[in-house]
Amino acid sequence: LFRGRKLKYSGDERTRPMKDRVREAVFNLVQSDVKGRQAIDLFAGTGALGLEAMSRGAERAVLIERHHPTAAIIRENARLLGVEDRAQVVVGDAFAWSRQPRGLTEIPWLVFCSPPYALYVDRLGEMLDLVTRLQDRAPAGSALVVESDKQFDMSLLPQADAWDVRSYPPAMVGVFRKREPEID
Repeated sequence: LFRGRKLKYSGDERTRPMKDRVREAVFNLVQSDVKGRQAIDLFAGTGALGLEAMSRGAERAVLIERHHPTAAIIRENARLLGVEDRAQVVVGDAFAWSRQPRGLTEIPWLVFCSPPYALYVDRLGEMLDLVTRLQDRAPAGSALVVESDKQFDMSLLPQADAWDVRSYPPAMVGVFRKREPEID
C-alpha cells in the first residue's frame, strides 16, 4: 500500500482490518476493476481498502465510517498519503448511506463491504438489503466485494450464482460484477 507505508490504526477492537493476505488476494481478484473507478469503502475502519484502491488507480474513494474517532484516523491516513483531495470520508451509517448514496457519478464503482462479521448474524436482512441496493444502483461495469466469515452462507447473497466466492480462512470473499444489460 503506497510503497509499503503503514496506516495509522486506533487499535479499537470494533475495527477489524482485513488481513493483509486477504486484501492482497482481493486486489488480485479485482485488478481489472480498479483503474479509473470510484472506490466505495463501506464500514471503512482504517480505510485501507479505499485508500489502496486509489493507490492502484481508482479515481477517488468514498469511505463510510460511523465512529467519529475512527473516521478522523481515516482522514489523517488520507492526508499522510497525499490523497485527501480524492478521499471523501463520510461519518455515518453504511446502511443509511446505501439508501441515498451521495457524491457519486456514473463512473463504475468498486464497492468494498467488509463489515464486522457479527452484522451477518445480528442484522442479516439489512446486510442483504444493502447488497441488493448496491447491485441495483451501481452503474454497469461496477464490482462489489463482500467479506465475511464462515458463519455467513454466501449462497444467501442476492443473485447468488453471479458471485465468484473464494475462501481465505477464516475469511470468505465474494466478488460480483455488474454487466451491461443485454439487448434482445
